[in-house]
Amino acid sequence: MIHNHDRSGWFGASDTNIIMSNWGTITFSRWWLEKLGLRRNTFTNRAMQSGTAYEHRILDYLGVKRRDRQIKIRRYRLRVNLDGEDKIVHEVKTYSKEKFKISAAYWQQSQAEMFVTRKPLVIEAYRLMEADYANWFNPIDACRLSTHPIEYDPAWINAEYLPRLKYLAKCLKRKGWPDANRFSKI
Repeated sequence: MIHNHDRSGWFGASDTNIIMSNWGTITFSRWWLEKLGLRRNTFTNRAMQSGTAYEHRILDYLGVKRRDRQIKIRRYRLRVNLDGEDKIVHEVKTYSKEKFKISAAYWQQSQAEMFVTRKPLVIEAYRLMEADYANWFNPIDACRLSTHPIEYDPAWINAEYLPRLKYLAKCLKRKGWPDANRFSKI
């Protein structure tokens, strides 16, 4: 659960999909302005609010005691907030569709979390029903909870993620705009 919503100056694990995306888009530009501290994203919706409300309750149900640990790797400007952990990392996701799907963004976020922790990770997916959006105190239904182990991919981290992260960290440090063309030549 994130308490400080200032996302400037640091990259989070949930930013990995933007880091790995096309840097020439409006989405990337808005995100970069946020990282520079020149724009603030205040978007929220009922799915986000409900997911936040249920996160600790799901971890309670699972018996996960250690929560909300933040890990910083300054040289990469990487600041990762873990939902919960014990011998493994527990990344909580809520959804409303019939079946949970591990999106590319979830997989990439999981890779970043495993990179900083050096621990295995599972996504704890919980299906929210319409009544759960109206009442955040409904009991956790074990039938709607599923666990999805994610396999760590060090080759992807080293060949794909870290080169982009290192370059963006340099750009952020000098408060400059990333050049996707220049990056591709490095």
